[in-house]
Amino acid sequence: MSFRFIDFPSARDDFRADVLKGLAGYPKSIPPKYFYDEAGCRLFEAICQQPEYVLTRTETELMRDNMPEIAAAIGAVDCIVEPGAGDCSKVRLLIDALQPRDLVVMDIAGKALAVAANLLADMYPSLEVTALGMDFVHDLAAATPYLPEGRRLFYYPGSSVGNFSPEEATALLAQFRQLAGPDGRLLIGFDLKKNPVLLHQAYNDAAGVTAAFNLNLLTRLNRELDADFDLAQFSHYAFYNPTAGRIEMHLASLSAQTVYVAGSAFSFAPGETLHTENSYKYRGDEFSELAAAAGWRLAKHWEQGGFAVQLYQNRKS
Repeated sequence: MSFRFIDFPSARDDFRADVLKGLAGYPKSIPPKYFYDEAGCRLFEAICQQPEYVLTRTETELMRDNMPEIAAAIGAVDCIVEPGAGDCSKVRLLIDALQPRDLVVMDIAGKALAVAANLLADMYPSLEVTALGMDFVHDLAAATPYLPEGRRLFYYPGSSVGNFSPEEATALLAQFRQLAGPDGRLLIGFDLKKNPVLLHQAYNDAAGVTAAFNLNLLTRLNRELDADFDLAQFSHYAFYNPTAGRIEMHLASLSAQTVYVAGSAFSFAPGETLHTENSYKYRGDEFSELAAAAGWRLAKHWEQGGFAVQLYQNRKS
């Protein structure tokens, strides 16, 4: 077994600055990457098991049903790179099918990533596994020294790209292309536009798991930034914005209140929201246009149950 974990302190150092900046803005917002402390990771795994949230199960079924064709379309690769790998469960299908020499996984929740990646290394003794505890969105180029030579496949599943605005997503995909190299590939999954009622239900599950996930962000602020949020004075609020083509997730203030975070005071009016996440939905052609703007050329498209997976080649290859 070969395993190494590199922790990037900047992923922790940015937390306070990002939160204070977001709370001082209008509308107030906090980047969704900060959902994923230890409790947030567990709650997200629970969300994926809820009957209303079919995205994860649908993507897994799509990958399993089409893996022979997907693997043939990708061809031989030396290294799989997965930003935002989380518990490292999704990449196993690709490891089994492609038999790469190296795997590089990245996630801002470095502690959880290290545990998951180490277990993965135990499962695949011939695989060289590198785990990077880093904010790849903030500084993806910092991963460059840890990317081995050879043909690389960037794998970005789970509709994580939906957390970015189209402009931000284009910039991120362009960074993926640069690090993938001239012969690189991108395999990416995203949620398709569909009945807004189904989208609403997915982010407002009956068991309240998504609400707990959203509110856990305030618990983290209380614990790590000496904040004094009263969780009983905030409510989970998620809806589909058809004009923007995205789910929006907010925490709505139930009263006029002042909250202290890291020694700074922030006032909330009744009904004012703290915007915690966007999840953009796309048509297949919309997303391929976005990827093309980042320098990728569409090679293959798979679609199943309102979810899509697309394979891209570097346009320079």
